[in-house]
Amino acid sequence: MRTVAEIRPHCPTEWAATKAVAAKLGIGSAETVQTWVRKAEADAGRRPGVMSEEAAEIKRLKAENAELHRANEILKAASAFFAAELDRPSKRS
Repeated sequence: MRTVAEIRPHCPTEWAATKAVAAKLGIGSAETVQTWVRKAEADAGRRPGVMSEEAAEIKRLKAENAELHRANEILKAASAFFAAELDRPSKRS
């Protein structure tokens, strides 16, 4: 990201600087470098957006939420199964 900032004054656009850095680093896609630059700017507060730490926390919470939903569905199914077992007449004499 620092390299893009250093090269930027010598290029007509930020995109040109990004492409030049991607080529220097041997990265096939300038979009990858541009994404890194944008994330770094958001983390530094120079660009609006979600900071990396916040994005990681949101991702973790979404995964936890999905796991809790799965567990809840399993518990609902088990509850219905055992409730049906209790409603059946006993075969014991």
